[in-house]
Amino acid sequence: MPKIFSYRLIIPEAANDENGHVNNVAYVQWMQDVATMHSDAQGCTREVYRQLNSSWFIRSHRIDYLRPAFAGDDIEILTWVSTMKRSQSMRRYLFRNQQGDNLARAETDWVYVSADNGRPRKIDPEVAQAFELVDPEEEP
Repeated sequence: MPKIFSYRLIIPEAANDENGHVNNVAYVQWMQDVATMHSDAQGCTREVYRQLNSSWFIRSHRIDYLRPAFAGDDIEILTWVSTMKRSQSMRRYLFRNQQGDNLARAETDWVYVSADNGRPRKIDPEVAQAFELVDPEEEP
């Protein structure tokens, strides 16, 4: 089970904006997508969350754009969990191109909730144990 999850993507033309580079909305979508992929890889699939009657809601995103990316670029998206508290978890992301240049760094503050009412609840042990936290010194 990967502590730091990696996903490669060829940026589609549709991700470009009127300025000719990747639109910021595309980064947010990829953040959500790769978080779901990482969760699936750790065994915390949609079915598991359904059985636990739980889900994750996003409280906030933060993105620092470092270099532009363009349609056709081959990029790697890395994600990992940096903190897990009672009902909250911070997930971090790094976007980089194949030359090793960092394109963006980001983080999402996730809140674990009851699927019935959307209220925060304690993270189930099987979910918490599925993710090994990455110390800031270990971050890529």
